[in-house]
Amino acid sequence: MILAVTGGKGGVGKSTIAVELGAALDATVVDADLGMADLPTGPGPDLHDVLADRATATEAVREGCGPVRLLPCGRSLAGARAADVTALDETLRAVQRAYGDVVVDCPAGLKADAGVPLAVADASVVVASPQSYALADAVRSRELARELDAGLVAVVINRAVDDPPEAAFEEVLGAPAVTVPADPRVEQTVASFRPVVRAAPSTRAARAVTTVADAVERAKRV
Repeated sequence: MILAVTGGKGGVGKSTIAVELGAALDATVVDADLGMADLPTGPGPDLHDVLADRATATEAVREGCGPVRLLPCGRSLAGARAADVTALDETLRAVQRAYGDVVVDCPAGLKADAGVPLAVADASVVVASPQSYALADAVRSRELARELDAGLVAVVINRAVDDPPEAAFEEVLGAPAVTVPADPRVEQTVASFRPVVRAAPSTRAARAVTTVADAVERAKRV
């Protein structure tokens, strides 16, 4: 399966949830935010290089990033300009053929670059902030995913301190809502590349991510 992790706004922890789900599903995480990549990079080819036909997808996958395989994205404006976004479809499918399940960290917002990975994906997870006003952003993300045939598996209400309105999210979006509580260990997931589902599996946050991963596994069997 190719799973798109998307959200209407930046700053909701979409990249963090993508890495956590990558660890929970033993999937390869692809940072598909061509203009504002969040996930770690380093020496070697990246997604910019793959989309500019300077490297193959498998050459760009990092297998030594802790418990998660990662295809990082470059950070340069020149790299973003050289990238052919139409090649993302074959890139994601090449990673899937080589490694199995793929989790795509999509660009924030509803611009065309956010739609490309959704158009390739088999299913999607929407990440939203816990405030009630975030429901409108989640709806817009769901509508884009639906239009592009990336069925919504779950909504992640992320970084919750109090009890968020799960029932409202579920009723409006028509998918299970899973709350991931605020946890400083989760906030360090991207920087340390130590997902809590592996480092602290008994925590509430890790159990919530596992619930989402279980929903993805059920969707694969349908």
